[in-house]
Parts: sequence; structure tokens; C-alpha cells
Amino acid sequence: MSETRAQGVELARLSTVDADFEARLDALLAWEGVSDAEVQQRVAEILAAVRERGDAALVEYTRRFDRLSAASMGELTLGAARLEQAFHGLPEAQRDALSRAAERIRLYHERQKPSSWTYTEADGSVLGQQVMPLDRAGIYVPGGKAAYPSSVLMNAIPAHVAGVREIVMVVPTPDGVLNELVLAAAHLAGVDHVFTVGGAQAVAALAYGTESVPRVDKIVGPGNIYVATAKRAVFGQVGIDMIAGPSEILVVSDAGTDPEWLAMDLFSQAEHDEDAQALLVSWDERHLDEVEAAIARLLPTLERETIVRQSLARRGALIHCRDRDEAVRLVNRIAPEHLELSLADPEALLPEIRHAGAIFMGRFTAEALGDYCAGPNHVLPTSGTARFSSPLGVYDFQKRSSIIHCSEAGASTLGRVASVLARGESLTAHARSAEYRIKE
Repeated sequence: MSETRAQGVELARLSTVDADFEARLDALLAWEGVSDAEVQQRVAEILAAVRERGDAALVEYTRRFDRLSAASMGELTLGAARLEQAFHGLPEAQRDALSRAAERIRLYHERQKPSSWTYTEADGSVLGQQVMPLDRAGIYVPGGKAAYPSSVLMNAIPAHVAGVREIVMVVPTPDGVLNELVLAAAHLAGVDHVFTVGGAQAVAALAYGTESVPRVDKIVGPGNIYVATAKRAVFGQVGIDMIAGPSEILVVSDAGTDPEWLAMDLFSQAEHDEDAQALLVSWDERHLDEVEAAIARLLPTLERETIVRQSLARRGALIHCRDRDEAVRLVNRIAPEHLELSLADPEALLPEIRHAGAIFMGRFTAEALGDYCAGPNHVLPTSGTARFSSPLGVYDFQKRSSIIHCSEAGASTLGRVASVLARGESLTAHARSAEYRIKE
């Protein structure tokens, strides 16, 4: 893979005209998020232990992995008063920013709420759909150094808007370190229960329930490889949102945006971790040179410079394409988690974008705004799964039931149709059940 090393910056440079472009792009996009056999075995043991021994196993694993001295679940439980205390104890600027973000997220998700509906046929039969919220949702929130109050808002607020009766949050606190912003966000988002546990053992507690942790209907939220493996393993016992991979951004630029803005947009995702992916596509090669120079110039100014350097070296790239149409084809092939259309007229491209988690329109819409306070959810499909998946939303915390209410005439009419089809399948009890209701 050809690379540039301007001032020590290692970054792939691709062109769609190169004979090996497809193979090089495939190598960049390849991401295997499935855990190995050893991780799966360890997770299976933890799940089985928590399922069998409940609180005792949960406390034991928390003591071991998070280096805590807790003797019981009482010491790992936070009540509403503690969450409220965290909120009121924040500096005013943080408290106001968190409140404004929460309100914007709430207003956006209120618009997502689906309605139940019915219609009546000519013979009086009624058909429809009833939408109901889940009874209880579980939210996993990373803890310790990786503390994300924004994730609390993005996961809990849609559940609250959906009408979920109980929201249960688990958050690890390695060495007993509590993040006040995370707790304050839980207060704002209407979380009902908080347990300071994490890892596969927390997923097990949510999926199976323990003496202290209520069993939930669905588990959402990001985590490490053990959390992801556990979520995959308990799916079926409970619902899950997705198995998320590393963060991704794809920027399409027409050369009209300040290169330093674009460099920082790429950094904003690369700084998450070494496996994050930052890509920029343009049909203007000189513009790519300018962005590359901006990357080299700004990279030493970053607090997380080492992580960003590794991310760019492993999975980052500047991609030169022939034209706008080829850029669209690349977008739909990559199906990025975050897509920035840094263009003079992004609306012109929008109808052609089929696969993207979130689309950021125009030169002034930095992806970072979506991470915190724009309103739409930042829990998004990764690793190309935007081809068939959507952002987390109110609909993830609701389910639908079909409604069928036949009139006497409708039952007779449908009974004749059902009878023929059932007998064609040799299911005669089905046929006779329908036939009993046919009016001669």
C-alpha cells in the first residue's frame, strides 16, 4: 500500500485509477470484530456463573476485575439521590451543556415515536398494529478512563421517550473511580437503577437477572471485546442493539472546505482508539495534498497524538477518485458510520446516498456536533452494517403487535381462502378451524 510520511505522518494514499485499488481498499476496510476462542470461553464461564450464583458471582467478578473491595451488591448500587447530587455538583458550564444536549436529544427523538393504527374493511373486519414499549431496558456505559456521559443520554433518552417503564444502567468503576458527569447524565435521562458493575458479568446480570439487578428485555450500549462477546452470547434471552466495531468517519470534499477543518474532523474519530478509521475522498488531488499537509501540521498539537498516529497508520487514508459520481459509489460501498458531505451543495448528493449511519451536511457541520448535542443519536451502525442497520432510536425500545378482529362476514370470507390454503399444506385442523366460521 502506497503511503505518505510528511513530517513523520504515516497515511495511506489511494487512487481509484490504480490497478490494485480494490484490493487496497478491501484491506483498509477489513475489520474482524469477532472475539477469539479464548475470550469466548472466558465469557461463557462468567455468564454461567452469574446465571447460577447471581449477586455472589457478580460481586466476586467485580472485586477481581475492577479492583474493588465491595462485600455486597449494596455497595455497588447507586440511588436516585446520588445521581441528583452528581448533577447539582457539576460546574455550571457542564451542567448547562449537559442539560441543553439532553433537551435537544429528547426533542429529536420525540419526533420518532410511531403510532398504533387500524383500518376497517367493508365487511366490518378491523386490521391494524399496536405499538407498545418494552417493560425494562438495560444500558451498558463504559467506565473508568473511558467515560462517556453523552452515551448515557443517547441510550437512555430514546428509551424514556419510547415509554420504557424501567431503565437499568450498569457502569464499571475500576479502582472505585466514579465519573460525576456520567452519573449526572443518568439523572437527566431518567435512569431508574444504577449498578457500578461492568464487563461480561454486567451483561449477564442484565440478561438473566440477579437478586439485586432486574432482568431486562433489551441491552444497549458500547463496551470492550468482552462486553461485545457477552451481548452476542445472550442475544435471544434478551434483545441487543448491535455489535459495534471501532468508530469511523468518511469525508467527501469538493476542495472548498478549509483543509485544517477537515484534518481535525478526521482526528475527531481517529482519537477514539487505534482501530478507529478516518477516510477522506476527493476528486481534487491538490486538495488532498493540502489536507495531508494540514494533518502533518496539526497532529503534534493533539493531546491524543499517539493514538491518532496509530489509527491513521493502520486504517486511515486519503482517496483520490475521478469525479463526484465515483465518490458516491465509494460512499455506498463503504457504508460508513459517519459521513460528512463537505460540499457546496450537499443536498444534491443526498438522494444518491443509500448507506450511511449519520450524514453531516455542508462545510459547517462537524461530526463532533452529532456526538454530543445536535439531537440525532450517535449510536450508529459500523463496519459496513449501515447497509442494513439504522441508528439507535425510539423504535429500538418498542415492539409491534398485529391486530386482527374479524366480523362474522369477514371470518366467512377469509375462512374459505384459509381453508383452501391449509388443505393444500395438509394442515387439516387449520382448515377445519377456519371452516367452522364459514356462513353457508
